[in-house]
Amino acid sequence: LQSFLNLYYALMDVLRTEEDFAELAHAYLARARAQGVRHAEIFFDPQAHVARGVPIGTVIDGLARALDQAPGTYGITTRLIMCFLRDESAESALATFEAARPWLGRITAVGLDSAEVGNPPSKFREVFERARAAGLKCVAHAGEEGPPGYVWEALDILGVDRIDHGVRCLEDEALVARLVADQTPLTVCPLSNVRLRVYENLADHPLPAMLAAGLRVCVNSDDPAYFGGYVGDKYTAVREALGLD
Repeated sequence: LQSFLNLYYALMDVLRTEEDFAELAHAYLARARAQGVRHAEIFFDPQAHVARGVPIGTVIDGLARALDQAPGTYGITTRLIMCFLRDESAESALATFEAARPWLGRITAVGLDSAEVGNPPSKFREVFERARAAGLKCVAHAGEEGPPGYVWEALDILGVDRIDHGVRCLEDEALVARLVADQTPLTVCPLSNVRLRVYENLADHPLPAMLAAGLRVCVNSDDPAYFGGYVGDKYTAVREALGLD
């Protein structure tokens, strides 16, 4: 994961103006439409841009310009999820949330992403409490490279509505039972799991086992320009590799 993140942060340096962010979002939406997407919940990482001197309003206003046009232009409804970088400090996350308050009407949820190992969800308890108090939904990347314990923390400490990734829940029978009982959604991204070497081959991916266990799983794209495909490509790939109908 870290080797990807190094590349990801280097290449985002081209994003500097509101027009840059709008252009990027339009390009994504056009590709998503071609893949059959009708609703997209889009993550963005403001800290990575603010650290380069880009104002947070430039990021959100640029993305929003494109997303406002998405229903008419692309036939896609959208939601925007503001993520905190877990390898940054809890104080940085809090400062980011407060800086974003004037734009919270454009944001549906907060999330947690970036380097997982060594950065447990519990580190971000306070900022998630503020987000819930502001009426936002909460999601978090957990249980991809990090252990099942991170999924427990995301559920019990952050109070998330959804787990992003979560594939390592299968290592904990009690956690699987909890997720099944609550029908907590898991946004599973098989192609990126393979690209990041969580699994060596797509044929080894536990998606069929997750479905058989009764987990509420959906298949999603994850940084699709980097990880081998947009969401339609993912469905085709898992159908062929895993024998799904």
